[in-house]
Amino acid sequence: MSSATPVIEVEGLRKEYRRIRGRTTVAVDGLDLSVPSGGGVFSFLGPNGAGKTTTVRCLLGLVRPSAGQLRLFGVDTQRDLASVVGRVGSIVETPALFPGFSGRRNLALLGRVVGIGLRRVDEVLELVGLAERADDKVKSYSLGMRQRLGMGAALLRDPELLVLDEPVNALDPAGIKLLRRLGDEGRTVFLSSHLLGEVQQLCDHVTILARGRMIAAGPVAEVLERGRASGVLVKVADADRALDVLAQAGYTAERTGTASQDELRVSVAPARAAGITEVLAGARLFLHELRPDEIDLETVFLELTSEGGA
Repeated sequence: MSSATPVIEVEGLRKEYRRIRGRTTVAVDGLDLSVPSGGGVFSFLGPNGAGKTTTVRCLLGLVRPSAGQLRLFGVDTQRDLASVVGRVGSIVETPALFPGFSGRRNLALLGRVVGIGLRRVDEVLELVGLAERADDKVKSYSLGMRQRLGMGAALLRDPELLVLDEPVNALDPAGIKLLRRLGDEGRTVFLSSHLLGEVQQLCDHVTILARGRMIAAGPVAEVLERGRASGVLVKVADADRALDVLAQAGYTAERTGTASQDELRVSVAPARAAGITEVLAGARLFLHELRPDEIDLETVFLELTSEGGA
């Protein structure tokens, strides 16, 4: 396999569900998606009902698509999933665990099914940060610990690709750190989520899905840039006078509406912010602070997934 072959490829994926009285619901509508090789953490982001879980199920062979092509490591999963399934670990929805058994026994039972020995079980327990609690019953684990144990089950066969459906809402800080570590070590982590803050902090790339269609994709920083209006934030002691001075110099400025009464937002590219400093200093108005007007993923997400932004 060429190193350039994407880990995940989805082309024209469509999935329809037939409802009562012959009605059809389209869960995924012509989705294209590509996750390159080389490792990293990739997010499949969208509101509930956007089609994320359906896409993951189609990709893993749990649901038959109505149309489209799906490939893992260049292999058509509808024809030969068995040849690559050993290279994939996954959690779809809640991990199936026996609460009355210890964490070690849970993994040992799963390992026995696929020919994994106790040495690998202990390695995985160490990897997911549960070595010290390995002999405690799972029912005594916190929700985050159970999710990490589920990730351990997905990691038993040392997969190249880890597919996780909505894990972030149950992960504790140790679990989030683990995902980042796995991506940094060259493994590809593909997770679906609707939690924006964690995705922005954790992921390298993001694909945003709405109503079964992809509406944005790329490195997180680039996707954020698409929703950002050019501007800088300025703090100055006499904000009223600064507004007048900037207007006379041809700048569009306004108060930010925050609790800070001395903060203004000036509509100018950050690269041209030096001109603002020069204009205000010429009027003997000196800045306390000047910084780019940062935007978070939630703002971009809401803009892109609204009816007008789709």
